[in-house]
This record gives sequence, structure tokens and C-alpha cells, in this order.
Amino acid sequence: MVDRLAALLEHFSINARVFNTGPLCGVTDVYGKDQYGQLHLVRQGAVEVRHGRKVVAEVAEPSLLFYPRPLPHRFVTDPVFGADFACANLSFEGGANNPVVAALPEFICLPLSSLPGAAPVLDLLFQEAFAGYCGRQAVLDRLFEVVLIQVLRYLMEDGRTQVGMLAGMAHPRLRLALVAMHEQPGEDWSLEKLADHAGMSRSVFANLFRDRVGCTPGVYLQRWRISLAQRALMQGEPLKLIAGEVGYGSEAALSRAFKACVGCSPGEWRKHQGL
Repeated sequence: MVDRLAALLEHFSINARVFNTGPLCGVTDVYGKDQYGQLHLVRQGAVEVRHGRKVVAEVAEPSLLFYPRPLPHRFVTDPVFGADFACANLSFEGGANNPVVAALPEFICLPLSSLPGAAPVLDLLFQEAFAGYCGRQAVLDRLFEVVLIQVLRYLMEDGRTQVGMLAGMAHPRLRLALVAMHEQPGEDWSLEKLADHAGMSRSVFANLFRDRVGCTPGVYLQRWRISLAQRALMQGEPLKLIAGEVGYGSEAALSRAFKACVGCSPGEWRKHQGL
């Protein structure tokens, strides 16, 4: 089976930074700020999760609460006994331009028991979280990153999303074309080449791709290339070099595609980013 996450994580890394380990009692507000998401692991205790005045989840078993993008939320627990939490801020390289982040819903709640093979990692994470070992911050940060990758793997395998990149990655044939685009963005991809990768006819592939992913293969490829171009611009690479890396024959061709996708030129975008 092709590795659907390898190219995504190679181009757009994920970093976690633990900011809380221990019980939360009563009402706790978490404010979404900057471009951080959050991953909260509930080891034990009952938790009511609210977005504004709306109750979006009632947790009664060990669970994870995943916010890919900044979103204010509130936890309500027993004022005396509380609930045991381990919480981390998540930094996705590329921020809002990260294609993994863009493919995820605003909030995901899952029982920890639903993650296949995650029990040993979670046991170690909770052991580190609620003990005073030296180097615990570094260990916890890395363990949270492992758990997050396991969550992404689960979401792809489980097919919880009906439309979007993750829905396409869950399909046994479409995933082959998507991984090919992710791994070789500079290739001169035609509809016929992508359909061949998926082992399908052009028409069937094009229709299925649009239904599952929510756009045509050409539009998806352009968005992927531009997201890579944005990442490279943030790293200070010259536009001429970027153009060749992401499959455009010239700076002018990349600039036209960039403006069509983002709404401004690469130079204007860099200024908006403060680069």
C-alpha cells in the first residue's frame, strides 16, 4: 500500500507543544489564538465541551478532542473532582495553507479506544504526563505528534469525511493518483496519466475524483502546487527556482497560477505575510 501521509508530512511538518498536564476542575476556557490548533487528551472524568453556548460533546470515557485550527472552546467538569487532561498546542507548517489542516473539520471528538494500535503510545504519554521525569516536556511533545499522526491515519482509514482530500485518500484507487501528485508535483500530469495511476478510465476517474474530493484533478493539482510554492516563499526561496520545483515552466506561469488561486501575486502575498 502506498504511504498516503509520507509526502504530506515531508512537505508540511507538524509540531506539538504541551501546555497542560493535570486535572481541570469546573469551567475552563481555551482561547484559540495565532495559528495554533489544540489536541486535548482526557484520561478520566466527565467533560462537557462547549462552543459558545452550544454543547458539542459530552465525554464520559477516555477521549481526544482535536481542534486543527484556532477555535475558542470551553470545558465544564466536576468542580471538585474535575477530569484529567493532557493538552498540547499544535503548529502545522504553512498555517492556514497547510492542506492537511484545510481538509479537516473544525472539531473532532474520538474515544481513545477507537485508535488502532495507539494504546502503548497513550499509556506512555499519560505516564510521562502525570510523573516528574526529567526531559518530560520533550518526550511529551514527541508523543503528542505520534498520536496526531495516528489520528490522521485513522481518519483516512475510517472514511469519516465524505468529501475532500481525506475522502479521496480513503479510496483505494483515488489515493494512488493523489499520492503521485503529492510526491511528484513537478511532473507534467495529464488527466490520462493520473487516471492510469488510479487504474481507471479518464471519464470514470474524473467523475469520481470530483465527487469524492470536491474539485477536478486539475484544480486539486494547482492548489497543491501553490501550497508548496507558498511554503517555499516563506522559506525564502527565489520564485524562479520554486517555479521549476512545483511544475511551472517559468516565473510568469507560476505567478499567473498563484494569482488565480490566491487572489494576489507571489510578491504581494509575501508582503502580506510580513516577509
